[in-house]
Amino acid sequence: MKEKWLPTQEDFDRLLTWLDEDRERAGQRYETIRLRLIKIFGCRGCLEAEDLADEAINRVTAKVKELATTYEGDPALYFYGVAYKLHLEYLRSNRGKPQQPSSQLEEEPDTRAFDCLDKCLGELPSENSKLLLSYYQEDKLAKINNRKELARELGIGVNALRIRVHRIRMPLQACVESCMERMSTN
Repeated sequence: MKEKWLPTQEDFDRLLTWLDEDRERAGQRYETIRLRLIKIFGCRGCLEAEDLADEAINRVTAKVKELATTYEGDPALYFYGVAYKLHLEYLRSNRGKPQQPSSQLEEEPDTRAFDCLDKCLGELPSENSKLLLSYYQEDKLAKINNRKELARELGIGVNALRIRVHRIRMPLQACVESCMERMSTN
């Protein structure tokens, strides 16, 4: 990712003015955009969702002087465009790195995690575990095509498929974490 740039108070004031002339509404708008960015990054599996949201805001703030005179349309959309590009950078910089908090990492691969995952997958209804396993197959373009095909087979949109998988994955993740905790205390 790019080197971090930190805005001055003047830069931040300029950003708020760009969002809305009324300072109160501008502050509310800022908070709404920031929360939305955190949610976007979080839903995309980014562990540092808040940091990435702040980085997206900083990048927009760095350009706000120019944007205020040239950009037409809803400023929030510009933030989301920056977030999209930042997410791509995040994926490139984290390729091959484990996607879990560093406090949970150990020097060698933890077979307990795989055991817990197998156990918890087995506790899911079979159609849910099959869907999860199918959803996470392939890589790059093949992954995209696979997910489109899965959605088509289920008679739903790709977004609805993402939501369904997310809803299945959340209790699965809780189960794996609970299992890991039990194993580490034994």
